[in-house]
Amino acid sequence: MRTLNALVPSGSYGPHRRAVVPDVAGRPFVDLAMVPRLAVVRAVEGMRRVHAPDPERVREVIGAAGRLFATGTLDGETPEDYCRSVSRTAGLPLATPRAALRLFETGAAAIADAADGQRPVAVAPRFPWAGGALAPGAVWTRRGDVLAVLAPGNHPGPHLEWLTALALGYRVAVRPSRRDPFTPARLVKALRAAGLDPAHCVLLPGGHEVGDALVAAADRSVVFGGDDVVHRYREDGAVLTQGPGRSKILITAGTDWRRHLDVIEESVTSGGGLGCVNATALLVEGDARPVAEALAARLARLPVLPPEDPGAALPVTPLARAHALRGHLARRAAHTEPLLGADSLVADLGDGSAALRPALHLAADPRDPVLGAEMPFPCLWVAPWHRRDGLGPLRHSLALMTLTGDTGLTASALAEPTIRNVFLGSRPTSTYVPGLPHDGHLAEFLMTATTVVP
Repeated sequence: MRTLNALVPSGSYGPHRRAVVPDVAGRPFVDLAMVPRLAVVRAVEGMRRVHAPDPERVREVIGAAGRLFATGTLDGETPEDYCRSVSRTAGLPLATPRAALRLFETGAAAIADAADGQRPVAVAPRFPWAGGALAPGAVWTRRGDVLAVLAPGNHPGPHLEWLTALALGYRVAVRPSRRDPFTPARLVKALRAAGLDPAHCVLLPGGHEVGDALVAAADRSVVFGGDDVVHRYREDGAVLTQGPGRSKILITAGTDWRRHLDVIEESVTSGGGLGCVNATALLVEGDARPVAEALAARLARLPVLPPEDPGAALPVTPLARAHALRGHLARRAAHTEPLLGADSLVADLGDGSAALRPALHLAADPRDPVLGAEMPFPCLWVAPWHRRDGLGPLRHSLALMTLTGDTGLTASALAEPTIRNVFLGSRPTSTYVPGLPHDGHLAEFLMTATTVVP
């Protein structure tokens, strides 16, 4: 069984309180440190005692750390060890953490451009204290010193976001998910190995009380979770919530949808279908059944394999949880027509774990709330859409793919503030483009413009 300790300003910290994190089959897999609240307070105090990281230096460090994350052996862990650990505890197909290796290497290499690209063009990165004639202007200023991140465990990708905060001069404290403590631990170790001051980035595993203490101690926080998390922090302006994505696809009349089936399928299943950018709803102008049946036939062919198998495409979870999810899906989908329903969801792997097969249901109304029901497996709700429905059913989408020749409709989607990413059909909704915002730029939350008049 592996051991993962906290990483605090003074180094590795192994508190007496531990938690045994099982793999998807229920076998003990990692002995994880569980820090007390007092350790959180002391860690953040230690972070505040050091100077903010130099932006130029820290960006060089981040680039080097990305290379180490992808290729190095860190604290005895090879890249392949990392990938297999994430697969076994988070239940992600092995291809997902393997892709994360490349994602972090390329994302870290581009961190300077990503951070600078979030700054308004009329705002200077810093005040020119030395030399030259001074004129009134505006400079880019942090809203605080310490950022807390309550991290998710459904995909490694969101950890790339907080590297931007480091590049902007923040010190970052991460509370990892128990499902995947390996990604942030490897990233923090890579940063330290590349030369980052340990007080600039810490890892603080723990329960909900640790998360609460960390949010209270930090200046700004990014918190991942479901609707309950979004509701809890709704009134707290110092907390940015990252909730369900409810991503969607729209196909209008006259579109040859058959030639887009590959990109639609990948939008639903990429990364095991667990990401906030995976498509949850498909709206079809006219008769939705032919599209739904064609997609159901494709999804039904996905292989049932353990998560660490290179050919795995489906998420895997403990068998008892899989049966609970089957009941949950059956209740939510009771008024819809199943093409791939709850009865086919659970694929017992024979070792105490189960792969979760895709689900696909036909709904009668594009305004049915079930179209926003996200599941921890590939799950698509398909409904007809008509022009009279307008943008209403498309709102509140992290990603929207429009398969249409109607440029006016696409322009309306781009102008809708609750639609955060618009895809025009050539790439799946799970596509990551370095430097482009995921849910707005993080700097919108972390930074502000300050006027300077000499």
